[in-house]
Amino acid sequence: MSTTAELLKGAAELFPDEVVTSAHVRHFELPANAGRFALITLDNGFDHTKPTTFGPQSLANLSIAIDQVEKEAAEGSIVGVGVTGKPFIFAVGADLKGVELLKQHSDALAIGKGGHDVFKRLSALAVPTFAYYNGAAMGGGVEVGLHCTYRTVSKALPAFSLPEVFLGLVPGWGGCTILPNLIGAEKAVTVIIENSLNQNRQLKGKQVFELGIADALFEGADFLEQSLIWTASVLNGTVTVERPEIDRGEGWDQAVAKGRFIADSKVHGAAPAAYRALDIIAASKDGDLQAGFDAEDQALADLIMGGELRSGIYAFNLVQKRAKRPAGAPDKSLARPVTKVGVVGAGLMASQLALLFLRRLEVPVVLTDIDQERVDKGVGYVHGEIEKLLGKGRINQDKANRLKGLVSGVLDKAAGFADADFIIEAVFEEMSVKQKVFAEVEAVAPAHAILATNTSSLSVSEMASKLQHPERVVGFHFFNPVAILPLLEIVRGEKTDDASLATAFGVAKKLKKTAVLTKDAPAFVVNRILTRFMGEIQNVIDEGTSVETAEKAIEPLGLPMSPLVLLELVGPAIGLHVSETLNRAFPERFTVSPNLAAVVKAGKRGFYVYSAENNFKPELDPEVAALLKQGDVVLTEEQVRARVLDAVAQEIGLMLEEGVVAEAQDIDLCLITGAGWPFHLGGITPYLDREGVSQRVNGKPFLAQGVASVPA
Repeated sequence: MSTTAELLKGAAELFPDEVVTSAHVRHFELPANAGRFALITLDNGFDHTKPTTFGPQSLANLSIAIDQVEKEAAEGSIVGVGVTGKPFIFAVGADLKGVELLKQHSDALAIGKGGHDVFKRLSALAVPTFAYYNGAAMGGGVEVGLHCTYRTVSKALPAFSLPEVFLGLVPGWGGCTILPNLIGAEKAVTVIIENSLNQNRQLKGKQVFELGIADALFEGADFLEQSLIWTASVLNGTVTVERPEIDRGEGWDQAVAKGRFIADSKVHGAAPAAYRALDIIAASKDGDLQAGFDAEDQALADLIMGGELRSGIYAFNLVQKRAKRPAGAPDKSLARPVTKVGVVGAGLMASQLALLFLRRLEVPVVLTDIDQERVDKGVGYVHGEIEKLLGKGRINQDKANRLKGLVSGVLDKAAGFADADFIIEAVFEEMSVKQKVFAEVEAVAPAHAILATNTSSLSVSEMASKLQHPERVVGFHFFNPVAILPLLEIVRGEKTDDASLATAFGVAKKLKKTAVLTKDAPAFVVNRILTRFMGEIQNVIDEGTSVETAEKAIEPLGLPMSPLVLLELVGPAIGLHVSETLNRAFPERFTVSPNLAAVVKAGKRGFYVYSAENNFKPELDPEVAALLKQGDVVLTEEQVRARVLDAVAQEIGLMLEEGVVAEAQDIDLCLITGAGWPFHLGGITPYLDREGVSQRVNGKPFLAQGVASVPA
């Protein structure tokens, strides 16, 4: 049997670039004569912008620190041991860069076992142990604290989570086993499954305490000092920690069943991590921790060697790293300052844009429209949203007054835009309308002003073609709802110059959006892929396959919603309009569905109706069913899925050939941030590679081996 030290030494050799965390031990006398105490501080030597992680060498360092305090505890020279982090950070878990490098199941098993073997020693010490969650704690950072006897948490703690399931792993260093035994299965399922699958929802310090994960809650300013006073009281016996009785009967089973329901509704069985975590939680009911740890090791190793985790890490890296350095963006020193923003249009989309520019840039924003009533409605919407933020305590009264003072509406573009630096239009999606608006704006705007269009599918170059200065026109395509979806497709027209493009990227960064540069090609990235995807679904329905079969065929991808529910969200009329635009550009691949046209003509908002009797599940609207004219070609779910995926793989291949974006990675980044496609798919290209679709359709995978898969 390998010792922990040997396991970690072997793992460290595989990962020479680890940012190593030290575990410093210091001693002091506790207040109230409670005795001599050892405090271990986890610190990687960098400030809070580089959070502390656990790679193999870091675990080995913690193990060496525990060697020291174990000896002191055994000889009676200390009364307790605490673990805390550097300022603002406790620890954020395993170092994923190391996980990416693992090629063998045995190496993956060593990481799971190594973490358990080190953390377990904290609970086995001869004295009580305390975790002081002073700052951000995630994954293995949370778990090291779970192995301690007691925990305190700071009210200022901004983020606490077990995000493993979100990435395609399980909390594998004690989380799946200890947490349900500490706070009960129901609360544990919320933290491990539900929060993870809800876009990795984080807990604040107060919630950590209320869930029972921490035994005491203290202010951030003197958190460690208060924690040590409390520690002394616990050791002196003046404070007794009461923990509620855990329901190990039916309540436990119901919690696991609820977890399976949540997993099914989110990933539809398409990603294994949530189900593996639930199996371990279910098996932990009898309180046998070691059996649970062994199951965690096995699950961790299996998942590390599986495609979903590699796709999850790839997706995580896209969102965390690539999104911050957009491919193809010009030098940011070329960007011009933006001190006033103009918005053409005052409808819902334009009003949402005005609110976003106002909140993020905090500069004057002026809206225009064709009549005073619309202008007033747009400004009124922005004021109403500011009031909501004030009501929720997100901003104070001064800020609310200032923001309201910065937004205005005018009918006269000359009065509104004469000193604007950035003007965006969000008017009707019709080329002639947009060209007319830009001609009017160009006549009154200063020479340096950027003219941006929020078009979802029209040519930016054609829109700019009749202007005297087409070089300052740029596509700036947001996704609805603007406040939630991070993606911003920045479109370079044929004449767009570098300064205009650099300014657009600078504004996008201030808006806190994920900007991806795209060529001026029909429907750009997300709408082109989704329209091809939806178009193929529509085709199989038109040809004769039932709506139910066509929808169910896509479930194994684990998308956030089914294709026809998505169509409802987008609006059938917009879906039809984009398919018509793409049909004009690529008639051989993009069809215009007569059934969709009939649904739009009938004024239907979608294919489904929802009723309380059916728990608001989607049911085919009888009026829509009566409109459908279908052929007699009926496909199976497998045939539908193959056809849809082949179409998507073909379209992505063509987009990359055309240079619509720099690389396949940008396609995935767009789908994750603009269409909510799941991390476990890695967007789409890793999934198409893994399923063999890329090879079948294009003769090669989109990504090199090891980019979103196990290295060769």
